[in-house]
Amino acid sequence: MAARTIIIDHGSGFLKSGLAGWNEPQMIFPSIVNYLPCRENPGPSYARRRVSLGIDMCRPDTFSYPVQRGRVLNWEGVEHLWSFVLEKHRQEHDDSPVMVTESPRREPGDRQKTLEIMFELLDVPSILLADQLEMSLYASGLLTGVVVDSGYGLSRVQPFHLGRPLRSSAKTLEFAGQDLSAYLFKSLFKENFNQHNLFQLETVSNTQMNKCYVPQNLGEALDFCQNVPSGSDENNTYHLPDGTCVELTPLQRLAPEMFFSPQVFDLQGPSISQAAVESIQTCEAALQPLLVSHLVACGGNTLYPGFTKRLYRLVADHFCSMRASIWMGSNRNFSVWLGASIVAHLSTYKSEWLTKEEYDESLKL
Repeated sequence: MAARTIIIDHGSGFLKSGLAGWNEPQMIFPSIVNYLPCRENPGPSYARRRVSLGIDMCRPDTFSYPVQRGRVLNWEGVEHLWSFVLEKHRQEHDDSPVMVTESPRREPGDRQKTLEIMFELLDVPSILLADQLEMSLYASGLLTGVVVDSGYGLSRVQPFHLGRPLRSSAKTLEFAGQDLSAYLFKSLFKENFNQHNLFQLETVSNTQMNKCYVPQNLGEALDFCQNVPSGSDENNTYHLPDGTCVELTPLQRLAPEMFFSPQVFDLQGPSISQAAVESIQTCEAALQPLLVSHLVACGGNTLYPGFTKRLYRLVADHFCSMRASIWMGSNRNFSVWLGASIVAHLSTYKSEWLTKEEYDESLKL
């Protein structure tokens, strides 16, 4: 059964899915839906619109994210995304069990709503709901450590001991990849910025992926960037549709600094490194050396050049009497999915699966 298990990791920015046993998801796409009015009966009401995936190139202003900051705001959109994923993966095995990862910020009724969609609408035979940060820990091969995760909607820190989360020490920061994008939109395009403009979307995305990095010292990096002769570094430029070359400012290239100096970007603190330090400090003193020596970096933002080095240095400097080390897999942007792929094969989780029969029986009680 485990070999056919479908894994769905539905984050705020991207949905990752695939079959358990693989070392990476087979499908990764933006967690975006768009709503278009029906020609026969145009209008804003629920009954008069149709939902589809992704961005409609003809009407790019109609898309939205059904999951925001780790919380589901649009269950219809979520259902549409899950239906698409299961249809693709069920082409060979239509009786596959399903694992769905859950955000620690889920609302009380989210679990029941997930079961309702999966069992009643999508007809899955059995399901396992798994904590996202716990799955990231398993992806690292560790049972004890501090997971530092920074994705599209949230940045989170969670210590674990022998596989169990130390929930009282968890930290959640409401700044992440979408805030970095928002900063670049506003700083690159000023009063004309529009997060539904396709050219601006592509420019911001390319800038983030190809030009941004985390400096080891902000002051020194700013001084260096300001002293580089104009036009001498291609990494400092982006192109407008008419071919015009525009030079990036130092802070635009150093935008991922917001994870370590949020106040510079008018964001509320603490920084992600401060959150990691404070999280470890609230744990038992005897456990702290072990946690410091097992930092686990995951999430797409940790891929920025310099991110993990800066995180390691700041945590190590604070706990200078302890030996620090950081674990960072090359596929850490989908650590959650990879951990779930591993857990699907573990007999220790067998009792946590819920079957369709057990779900139906619970409704009768």
